[in-house]
Parts: sequence; C-alpha cells; structure tokens
Amino acid sequence: MQGISRTLWEEVKFDNKNVTSVDWLTYPILDITETPESVEVVLINHPEIAPSGAGEPSSRPIAAAIANAIFDATGVRIRRVPFSPDHVKQALT
Repeated sequence: MQGISRTLWEEVKFDNKNVTSVDWLTYPILDITETPESVEVVLINHPEIAPSGAGEPSSRPIAAAIANAIFDATGVRIRRVPFSPDHVKQALT
C-alpha cells in the first residue's frame, strides 16, 4: 500500500528556497477508502538467492507497474510520480 500511495499521491512540495510540505495533515497519502479490497501475495522459494528484504525493495516496481497500466489503458507514457488525477489529466491532453 505504501508503494501505491507514493506512486499515486505523495509529493514533497518546494518553493524557490524551502520545502513547503511541512506537516502530515496536508501531505497527500492514500486513503483507506482508495486501497484495493484484497491483495494477492505470492511467496516464491529461492534458497539459492540471498535475502533482499520485503519492505522498500519490494515497493520499487509499483510505480513502473502502474505507469504501464496507464500506458496500456491510454497510450500515454507517464514518467513522473505522483500519478495524481491532475497529473494524469495533464498528460492526456
């Protein structure tokens, strides 16, 4: 869910001199009502491969997967997160 939130909503904002995203009340994150109803998890046993974690490393391909889904649906390639509704609409015009 963190990967989805980072891809669709999260964005640190800046002005010319400072970070303007300074609190959690105004920082955009995925709302519980926007999460998938279920998530399928598949564990693959590969004892010959060294452990690489299941946290941040596993969230990295999320943006690429969502970008590919948007491309498949629209024919438009979006390369900068977040893929917020406003950013997607801009890319489609």
